[in-house]
Amino acid sequence: MWIDSHCHLNHERTGEGDSPAAIAARAKAAGVDGMLSICCEIVTEFSTLLSTVKPLENVWCSIGTHPHEAGLPAEKAVTLDRLVQLANSDDKVIGIGESGLDFFYNKSSPPDQEESFRKHIRACIETNLPLIIHARDADADIIRIIRDENGGKKRVRGIMHCFSSSPLLAEKMLEEGFYISLAGMVTFKKSTELQDIAKTVPLDRLLVETDAPFLAPEPYRGKTNEPAYVAHTGAFLSKLLDVDARTLADHTKDNFFTLFDKARKTWKAN
Repeated sequence: MWIDSHCHLNHERTGEGDSPAAIAARAKAAGVDGMLSICCEIVTEFSTLLSTVKPLENVWCSIGTHPHEAGLPAEKAVTLDRLVQLANSDDKVIGIGESGLDFFYNKSSPPDQEESFRKHIRACIETNLPLIIHARDADADIIRIIRDENGGKKRVRGIMHCFSSSPLLAEKMLEEGFYISLAGMVTFKKSTELQDIAKTVPLDRLLVETDAPFLAPEPYRGKTNEPAYVAHTGAFLSKLLDVDARTLADHTKDNFFTLFDKARKTWKAN
């Protein structure tokens, strides 16, 4: 019924030692039909992540460098051509990222983050795969760079993952054709601005995610998150948006396959 559009199955905190297969099985039992597990480091993580998702039904992965790791010499050494080659290397690789800008933590310098972000955008344009964007305290620069890179004949498409930024960023990225993905944060009582933003997102541009193992939704806040819990975020949104839960699940699932259309190659209907 639901699709978790963003999780980290191979993170050391994921499932507190559970196998990815066990996590996927619990998600399926909770009504989650599939999930996308995200890459944060190409050199040290991608190969293992791909091996993790390949035997799992309706589980896919991305390839990319998180902005926190954008300054690592090994990640900087991954050329655009190499990123494109790896993104095209397997049917289970359906997106590029997460990439973007994080000027809250600044674990990599802003110039390194921007250089990495532009490389990922160009790889998306070349492969026609969607971009998974991480944005924190960088709204104006995200908009500027996307507009810069979308100036040619080909445009990047993608998703604002775990959206928690300003109404302006949501508005401008929707104008650029992007999707907005909401995670467990939207269920928190104090997330009133985010809830107001959620109400402005057209149903045909909305996705749901966990960002597991982080940001578990109510009633699991503070615990280790997992893809099964995306159903709780979906249920909360259905009430917030006054949309039947099954209808919202169908919309977000359709949106996932519209954006991540490469996933259809290996999709198995349950």
